[in-house]
Amino acid sequence: MRRTERYPVSGANSLWQLYRTVPFWKVVKNFLVIQTARYCPFVSVKNWLYRTFLGMRVGDKTAFALMAMVDVLFPERIRVGKNCIIGYNTTILAHEYLIDEYRLGDVVIGDNVMIGANCTILPGVTIGDGAVVAAGTVVHRDVPPGAFVGGNPMRVIRDRYRTPEGPHAPGGGDPETRP
Repeated sequence: MRRTERYPVSGANSLWQLYRTVPFWKVVKNFLVIQTARYCPFVSVKNWLYRTFLGMRVGDKTAFALMAMVDVLFPERIRVGKNCIIGYNTTILAHEYLIDEYRLGDVVIGDNVMIGANCTILPGVTIGDGAVVAAGTVVHRDVPPGAFVGGNPMRVIRDRYRTPEGPHAPGGGDPETRP
């Protein structure tokens, strides 16, 4: 389940009211830092930029691939654990601006998490320690520790603590014929 705070707006859609919620110069600074980090080939420099200028909590030995995009408006609401990989062109959002409201939610990514390329992490989710997120996944709810998830909508494909089931499991998913 996503944990977001909801803020109703009236009049024009919430994106038109952006600068009532976030200072203009904060957005400019964040944009410049994030665009620099997206193209930077040095993982340690990226992590330093995120920690120093955006207020993100990024664990040791975590690697953001080229083109990874963190939330421009509320990056300080993103926490990434130790020894994680954030795949190429993955987007991590801590906000949603909708027609009648905007929502904010912390994103917590545990330790030793691998997130594939082109994923979208929505606000208010937690990805547990040791989880693997397949490329192209939209993470719209929490991911249990050790789970392998994928798809859109996201689903658990395999859990580290449970034997896989289904037609592609050993024995065709039938418990009677499994080795």
